[in-house]
Amino acid sequence: MAVKVIIPTPLRRYTANQESLELEGATIGEILAQLTHQYADLKKHLYTEEGTLRNFVNVYLNDEDIRHLQKSQTPVQSSDIVSIVPSIAGGSLEA
Repeated sequence: MAVKVIIPTPLRRYTANQESLELEGATIGEILAQLTHQYADLKKHLYTEEGTLRNFVNVYLNDEDIRHLQKSQTPVQSSDIVSIVPSIAGGSLEA
């Protein structure tokens, strides 16, 4: 089943400037494996050398963070949208 994956602007240079992709898989882990197989340069930006998702990379299934679901084992359906959202570090809000 194909799932729509939204690629954030900072990572599009690693996916031939694709804004979104339709990828096959039954779980988030399978979808991300397919993504990094198709676009190998993207893997180091999403995963650590140990193969775990980087702390600053958030993955959402529809509008829900997969960390609050079943993480990479979260099942997906053809109507789902997976969004990859790198965290953005900010500074102080002091005026």
